[in-house]
Amino acid sequence: MPMVLPLPVLSHTAPAGRAAAASNVDGNLLPALGDVSSQSLSPAAERRLGDRIMRSILRDPDIIDDPLVLEYIGSIWTSLQGAARRRGEIGPDLEGVYAWRPFLVRERSVNAFALPGGYIGVHLGLLAMTRTPDELASVLAHEMSHVTQRHIARMIDQSKQTSWVGLASMILGVLAASRAPQAAQAMIMGGQGMAIQGQLNFSRDMEREADRVGFGVLTDAGYAPGGMAQMFEQLQQASRLNDDGSYPYLRSHPLTTERIGEARARMGSQAWNAAIAPHADDAQTLLQVRHALMSARAKVLMDTRSVSLMSLVRPTLLPADATPVDKLARQYTALVAATRLRDRAEIERALAQARREAGALPASVQPEVRRVLTLAEVDAGVETGRAVLAQTTLQQALAQPAASGLQPRARPEIMMLARTTLTLPDSREETTALQEVVNLLQPHLSNRPEDAAGWTYLSGAWQRLDQPLRAVRADAEAAAASGNLQGAIDRVDGVRKRITQPSAAELIELSVLDARVARWRQTMREDSRDEL
Repeated sequence: MPMVLPLPVLSHTAPAGRAAAASNVDGNLLPALGDVSSQSLSPAAERRLGDRIMRSILRDPDIIDDPLVLEYIGSIWTSLQGAARRRGEIGPDLEGVYAWRPFLVRERSVNAFALPGGYIGVHLGLLAMTRTPDELASVLAHEMSHVTQRHIARMIDQSKQTSWVGLASMILGVLAASRAPQAAQAMIMGGQGMAIQGQLNFSRDMEREADRVGFGVLTDAGYAPGGMAQMFEQLQQASRLNDDGSYPYLRSHPLTTERIGEARARMGSQAWNAAIAPHADDAQTLLQVRHALMSARAKVLMDTRSVSLMSLVRPTLLPADATPVDKLARQYTALVAATRLRDRAEIERALAQARREAGALPASVQPEVRRVLTLAEVDAGVETGRAVLAQTTLQQALAQPAASGLQPRARPEIMMLARTTLTLPDSREETTALQEVVNLLQPHLSNRPEDAAGWTYLSGAWQRLDQPLRAVRADAEAAAASGNLQGAIDRVDGVRKRITQPSAAELIELSVLDARVARWRQTMREDSRDEL
């Protein structure tokens, strides 16, 4: 569900697989699009294509890794995956093959897009604009449905001349739009503009199907049925304000008014009831607080220019009817912005005010709020050159998870511990802390080998622990996870030249590196073939 104009093509440009199974919405069996016999691209081949494209775009500076925001989006994504699995939208042919992985794009525009193989791009502007977790979940459910219904595969099958290089160029062009709009538009026009124009009708059918299937996934996952309609209404208003007409050939979606009507109609007799949110129990309240905080964080991260940050540090007054959640989110926005500006006075003011505002919230959400604010306090300590204080604060909080709300095995905590530890001055205590980081990162990376930041921190820890070969291996894995396979190979080649008489332990590490280099070289050979 590409939300504003620049990226709709990304959900619809790519080779064909099987048609999805019929979807059951509100008890009615609805036919799926397409003809099984006409589709040729297997899920495994589509995943390989998606991996190629991701390797091409991961090094773009606008693809960012913020552990807290990714964790939140991932929690919604996981709940939607579970619903899609229960509904039969995700079968065994897709379950273990696709990546099923959201990633973040530092962009102010309101957008999300699906790539081949189950990669989902989410613009920070989308999170910043959505008011409820239900609205965000409706977008993710729509994009997931593009994946489960194999829309990307169908579109590539419709355009046999499409190449993965062309697809990657299109994506990179869109990401460049905020930096050089004219050059980006030329890149997009040269890449796929004419092909897209010929696919508009089919894309409209796919959008309707993704809306229909996504609505079922959204509601089965426990989100408010009105989330999709509310999101479309927000988009309609945003498009009126933001559409400058620069990309008329990318308008491949049904009219927003039509989609609003269909979304409302699926809600039955409650379609026009203003009270369309689920009952506000403890779980819903917690989700709403998490959304408000992560939406506030996205407002800062999507535009880190000083002029933008300064406008967020001293925000305008909230209306008289602002809720405690609104007040907390406003102060958290100021806190994160002040941290990026390294303004100690404003950090202390915003942190103290945020904690006061948090006192008005229900007890059920207090642990999560304490967790987010503690991580913000530690982050601020590192950013303002107070690493020892930041480390002490974090270690004390990790030692008392019940009181602090921290989750010692969660990725945001692991990444923050690694970051603070690597900023400490050399000391005996620092060596112990580094070993603790290694002990946390190694099992984490076994489960998430695509975590480039984790590999980078592990490399730094091994370097400080005087384990240079292990450090090089982790550094090479970080480069590969970031899409830089040649850089990964170069790092290994460099260390091999330096080690002429390896020890027994070094021989084991080198044999692992040799196996990894062989795999990376094979992948590069496959990527060099401009074919699907």
